[in-house]
Amino acid sequence: MRVIAAPDSFKGSASADELCASISRGVKRVYPDAIIDMHPLADGGEGTAELLVRSTRGTWREVTVSDPLGRKIQAAYGVLGDGKTAVIEMARASGLPLLKDEERNPLVTSSRGTGELIRDALDRGFRRFIICLGGSATNDGGMGLLRALGLEFYGANGRELAEGGGSLLELVRFDESGLDARLRECTFSTAGDVANPMVGPDGASVIFGPQKGADEVAVVRLDEGLNKLADCILAQKGLEVRGMAGGGAAGGMGASLAVFLHSDIQPGIELVLQATGFEATLKRADFVVTGEGRLDEQTLSGKTISGVCRFARKHGVPVLGICGGKELTGKELDELGLTAAFSVVQNPCSLQEAFSRTSEWVEETTMQLFRLVRATGFTSRNQEGG
Repeated sequence: MRVIAAPDSFKGSASADELCASISRGVKRVYPDAIIDMHPLADGGEGTAELLVRSTRGTWREVTVSDPLGRKIQAAYGVLGDGKTAVIEMARASGLPLLKDEERNPLVTSSRGTGELIRDALDRGFRRFIICLGGSATNDGGMGLLRALGLEFYGANGRELAEGGGSLLELVRFDESGLDARLRECTFSTAGDVANPMVGPDGASVIFGPQKGADEVAVVRLDEGLNKLADCILAQKGLEVRGMAGGGAAGGMGASLAVFLHSDIQPGIELVLQATGFEATLKRADFVVTGEGRLDEQTLSGKTISGVCRFARKHGVPVLGICGGKELTGKELDELGLTAAFSVVQNPCSLQEAFSRTSEWVEETTMQLFRLVRATGFTSRNQEGG
């Protein structure tokens, strides 16, 4: 028996590494001789840079930048093992974990700190960039990031806009003349964790604004602000970005990076799976156990489990999913390519208890899954292991 443990983290409760260990223990309680390939994953959000740097034996550089509210903090970006590629994870400079719950307000939060990380990497000579967009606290369409690189945004009477997504309502034009000339020498790849467009009912503001602290009124204002930005991009650059797949990542930053930094947009999980050699490991596997905090509509939009299933399907490897909450129907699980999926929650409980017992429950659920596998009389296709 050979099993790949390939979960994303369960945000707020267990890291991907911790979940890999729990899955391994669960399998080995049924198949003590099983070979477990640990393959922790991330989908463009928090933890993506760490995985990429670790898998390529890269390094880290620490920089003083602005947090989403303009306070000075220390944040790091990664350098891949090639010594040429900088990995910028926006959650480290402009992410929700940097704010207290009562500080969350995408009308005023800014992505400037992420741009400051890019600027430092430019100063150090880097010209290849991977930008990981998950976990943002912002809905400013990347305005703060672009300002840190020299682009400016103006309202009526030539007045510079204030920071934050709320000020985009006043946008009249942008000025690229001050944009850092070194950017023309660079290549950018954007690793997003969602495929949502910039605006509209499935856009950045409506779908992700509430988790960033936006109430119903703020969501409407934020969506109108991103529409204003899209209007200006269309008027000044002749590009329509409203429906761009992934353009809504990080509060509209996906679209702005494509327009102003000529970045391509890749599903973050695809980039991680390729960079970490997942497909080579699949060729030897009998099962994959993957998972993320919730199996819901966002899973269908390009999150970790959907990427794992796409790769596994090519090699005929069954995929078992574990999660904290499961909202998808059997038909939707079939569309994903999941053989089966289970919530790890063992009994009615508080969120606090669920978080504290995640690792324990993942192990228990995995054990139960493989008791079923054993009951079928399953025989490994590999010669090694039990």
